[in-house]
Amino acid sequence: MSLTLDKPSAPADSRPPRRDRTRLLRTVLHRLGTALLVLLCTATVSFFLVRLSGDPVKIILPPDATAEQESALRASLGLDQPLLTQYLDFLWGLLRFDFGDSLVYGQPVSEILADRLPATIQLAAAALAVTLVIAIPAGIFAAMRRGRGSDHTVMTGVLIGQSTPPFWVGILLILVFAVWLHVLPASGYGNFANLVLPAVTLAVYSVAVVARLLRSSLIDVLSSDHIRTARAKGFGPLKVVLTHGMRNASLPVVTVVGLEVGNLLGGAILTERVFSWPGVGQLTVEAISNRDFPLVQATVLFFAATFVVVNLLVDLSYSFLDPRVRTSR
Repeated sequence: MSLTLDKPSAPADSRPPRRDRTRLLRTVLHRLGTALLVLLCTATVSFFLVRLSGDPVKIILPPDATAEQESALRASLGLDQPLLTQYLDFLWGLLRFDFGDSLVYGQPVSEILADRLPATIQLAAAALAVTLVIAIPAGIFAAMRRGRGSDHTVMTGVLIGQSTPPFWVGILLILVFAVWLHVLPASGYGNFANLVLPAVTLAVYSVAVVARLLRSSLIDVLSSDHIRTARAKGFGPLKVVLTHGMRNASLPVVTVVGLEVGNLLGGAILTERVFSWPGVGQLTVEAISNRDFPLVQATVLFFAATFVVVNLLVDLSYSFLDPRVRTSR
């Protein structure tokens, strides 16, 4: 009788298969290429559209300036060059992260943006905190009280917040809390009191979006089998939602919250204008009014890059968090 010995099996490789890694790398490269193409298109459109607004020399010089003075200033700013030459110089500057000098301030655009960016980030971060503090409890409460009067009340408030223009909300908050009650300043920058009204104004729409999505996701999850099993074990309603429901309902919410970060940064233009907040949004309005071509191009590209980067990170994180998304691409 002969004995045969089986060969020892190789240890299982915990890493994803090479085919999956290749597919994931291809997805990342495709997303990066798409992001760069979007930024190039945005830069091109902003370059040509901003020049349709008029001649900035007319605004920079006094009304009694002579034609010789206008020609000299136009030549010093490079605006006497052919449009194609200006465009190629603009693209070459972008490759070197050089946005040029402001036509009005006479400073490098990158330095001006660096001075205004902290105020916009501060406002967006405060608005995001307000969004999470209000939207998550509201969504959980509405899902647990589905079909009842309290659920309809929350959803009515969400609908109002989602359909109300932010600038109107800001004006209303100023009227109530600054003019009538005198408890908060109407404008300004530098302390917590100045941050409250603009942060709440900017967060109203995001609160509505996140709360509505969380409610919908939780309602779908709470009707699944494992939730019924948890209830059968005697767990309370709140513990079932927080322990078992939120884990499965949080993935689409995390995605939307990531996208709302870009919306908060981009949507700060009107809010900063209403509250005189010295951020990039306020700077954009000033640059458009002054026909400051390099500054307008840089601020538009900043907002576009913010949206593109946030969408890219959210898309890639979704591929990592949900393997079904990764394998389907």
